[in-house]
Amino acid sequence: MTRSERFIDTFFKYDVMQQYWPDILKGLFVTCQIAVLVVIFGLALGLGLAILRCYRVRLVNFCIIIFIDMLRALPPLVLILILYFGLPNIGITLSGYLVLWLVLTLVLAAFAEEIFWAGILSVPQGQWQAARSTGMGYFQTLIYVVLPQAIRMTIAPLTNRTIAITKNTALGMVIGVGELLNQATTAQSFAGNATPLMMATIAYFILFIPVVYAGRRIEQAFAWRKR
Repeated sequence: MTRSERFIDTFFKYDVMQQYWPDILKGLFVTCQIAVLVVIFGLALGLGLAILRCYRVRLVNFCIIIFIDMLRALPPLVLILILYFGLPNIGITLSGYLVLWLVLTLVLAAFAEEIFWAGILSVPQGQWQAARSTGMGYFQTLIYVVLPQAIRMTIAPLTNRTIAITKNTALGMVIGVGELLNQATTAQSFAGNATPLMMATIAYFILFIPVVYAGRRIEQAFAWRKR
């Protein structure tokens, strides 16, 4: 067997691909499902915390800052292992799917809150004062005047952070979540061949390349508006 034939037999073996593509497709669906849920709830929670922080209640802001600093400092894998293997010891049992979604959502929320907060702070004080002078209340000014400007300024960093965190769905493998990498490694162990891993790699490309491209286009559009 030549080197090229050995390469194809190792990474692109047809009968292995034919046997395990339903499992890879199932894992891809789970990965997409978790990623979408993480993005929706993570960004919503991050925005909510940033809005809450605007009211500058000392105790509340202190708790928010501790929350986001802890989540930004700790690797997501550590949090996943603590929740999945530690909580059952105190009588709380969560499924692997729920643990993965919860951890990635909280991590994204922590980063999103800081990005939204930076965007809110970057809006000139004159915008606040002008809106308040028209008779708008603090909440109305925040929602209708400040936030639209802040969100536009945070689109690019939010896109990059969202992509980085949603790729961590692969961490679900360590707690048995049936996402893409888990399905691929299971198939690889049964087949004794690396083809399922190559299939997972291709699936990740198919899933995230359009997202990365969309993020780049958003960054370019945002940079153009700034000029």
